[in-house]
Amino acid sequence: MRRRVLVYRSCFVKNVRVWLLIVAAIAIAVPLSAEEPNPPEPRWVSTPAVETATVNWAQGVAQQGTANTSAQPAPAASAPSAQQPAAPEAIQDQSQHQKAEEQIKEQEHQRVFGVLPSFNVSYRDDAVSLTASQKMRVAFRTAVDPVTFGIAFLVAGYHEADNDLGFGWGIKGYGQRAGAAYLDAFDSTMIGNGILPALLHQDPRYFRLGHGSTTHRMMYAVAAAFICKHDNTGKWEPNYSNVGGNIAAGAISNLYYPGSNTGVGLTISNGMIVTAEGAIGAMFQEFWPDISRHFFHKDPTHGRDAQAGTTSNPPAPPQKADKP
Repeated sequence: MRRRVLVYRSCFVKNVRVWLLIVAAIAIAVPLSAEEPNPPEPRWVSTPAVETATVNWAQGVAQQGTANTSAQPAPAASAPSAQQPAAPEAIQDQSQHQKAEEQIKEQEHQRVFGVLPSFNVSYRDDAVSLTASQKMRVAFRTAVDPVTFGIAFLVAGYHEADNDLGFGWGIKGYGQRAGAAYLDAFDSTMIGNGILPALLHQDPRYFRLGHGSTTHRMMYAVAAAFICKHDNTGKWEPNYSNVGGNIAAGAISNLYYPGSNTGVGLTISNGMIVTAEGAIGAMFQEFWPDISRHFFHKDPTHGRDAQAGTTSNPPAPPQKADKP
């Protein structure tokens, strides 16, 4: 038994080392990706025509200076103002950052049934892109939420009942299953919703549609697991962050799962299964406001669905009355 504890402890240490390497790679990659190349310095090309024009200009300036009998003192250079107005780009970036902060605070109060965290879902049509640090913060806020720990214990109880995953039976096996389940959720959330979106400039949030037919909304929710919006262009593109994060989390899990539950093929298949589970979760997030309004008489969107419906279906203009 002591040998098993030592083995599990060594696996945990390996997982911590992997995260240290990931953090070090981020610390190197993020500044490099944010750095912009310096513009080329202008080169002065001297030609005979340029030299002749320069000499003529100098001679003209000298003759004009000798013609003036009284020298006029040069005007004093005006001292630069202490406070220069900020550039429009800086003001725009600052306002966008503040708007993103307000939207993040709003998202951090979103919970399904008042319990399950829904911090990575946006009900807004005017949502702005998040910075790399904001993405990491939202992901970490989800990963360390108490409900995330509770779900890990529930998953461990499910696997304990089936006596699978090869961790054994009893309190020790239950603790190992709970720890493994939480590490799976932590790795998948931090990599798929924080690290990769920050590096690839992809938005990790689910943007709820909120209108249209039921079939259209279901297909949209499923597709959101495989496509996402780019930060700069706002266009949809393959969701490398989500799929890659799930596969990377499965690869890291090989460090602490027994040998019968590891391997390249199993890692990829588990990553795709987790991606499919995320599509089901997105489908639930799509219809949760409708369920909440119908059964609990609470609107998580705070009237945005009604406003969107009014905008998409404007009232018909009044008709003129027929003359008698």
